[in-house]
Amino acid sequence: MFTFQWPWLASLLPLPLLVWYLWPISRRLPRNLPQLRLPTVLQVQQAFATLTVFDSSPKRRWRWGLLWLTWIGLVFALMYPQWLDKQVQVKQTGYDLMLAVDLSGSMETPDFATPQGETINRLAAVKQVLGPFIQHRVGDRVGLILFANQAFLQSPLTLDTVAVQTLLQKALLGMAGRETAIGDAIGLAVKKLRERPESSRILILLTDGDNNAGSLPPVQAAQLAKQYQIRIYTIGVGSTDLMARGGINEALLKQVADLTGGQYYLASDLTALTQVYAHIDKTLQKTEAESRVYLQRTPLYHWPLVVAMLALLGWRWTRMTN
Repeated sequence: MFTFQWPWLASLLPLPLLVWYLWPISRRLPRNLPQLRLPTVLQVQQAFATLTVFDSSPKRRWRWGLLWLTWIGLVFALMYPQWLDKQVQVKQTGYDLMLAVDLSGSMETPDFATPQGETINRLAAVKQVLGPFIQHRVGDRVGLILFANQAFLQSPLTLDTVAVQTLLQKALLGMAGRETAIGDAIGLAVKKLRERPESSRILILLTDGDNNAGSLPPVQAAQLAKQYQIRIYTIGVGSTDLMARGGINEALLKQVADLTGGQYYLASDLTALTQVYAHIDKTLQKTEAESRVYLQRTPLYHWPLVVAMLALLGWRWTRMTN
């Protein structure tokens, strides 16, 4: 289908006539000849005496026609003509995945061992395992929430998983406080996921403690997530000694996951944490997150520009061959 991007620019077409009409009449008529003292002054005066403003000769009409064609071509180019191909509907399969990572003070506890025999803290272990998980989320929108005393959105839902990985690697302990506001993190995730398509809203919440900060209770936040059909997968991070001392409120994390149709995972070492994310990766079923309709636009403005250029060259040629 042929159309113009800015059809209202066609109002510029009569602009030359308007300028001609409003131009002072004294400038359109030939001025009186100066008093030239030349032997052939009589012949010059006679030549100017026969000069008329409107020359009806065929060559003059051609010149005016070429000038008008130049102007019409320029205006048509400004109107940006284009050809619209048929609509192309693109369906994307995937889901909207929000990651909530705990940055409380306890996440600096070094109780994770790497395959190389080094001991790293819990946040470093999360970064090491969560990076590849994010990288494999091809076709999914991934967002990142960091929380401690309060929760804040580090990255909105995006297809740019590289950017999400970079922001996760730059996360520092204590940048949001030292406590753990699990309920606020869930509430913020609900706010960002509720507008997304149903059956594709997922929150993965990772923490090593109990809710001891924030204004929204975790269970109440989970009920709100259930209302918006958001599944929550909770992960408890820490050594087996931490579990024995009751550092992680597993009952709360299980309740939040069960309430929303998700699942609770326990990650007591780096291997277990890797297996948790591998299991989540296999468990989640991709759904049709959204459909987009595209119009393929082919610009055609260069054609009227070519016509305008050729008409201008033709006008110049008629002037030179006068």
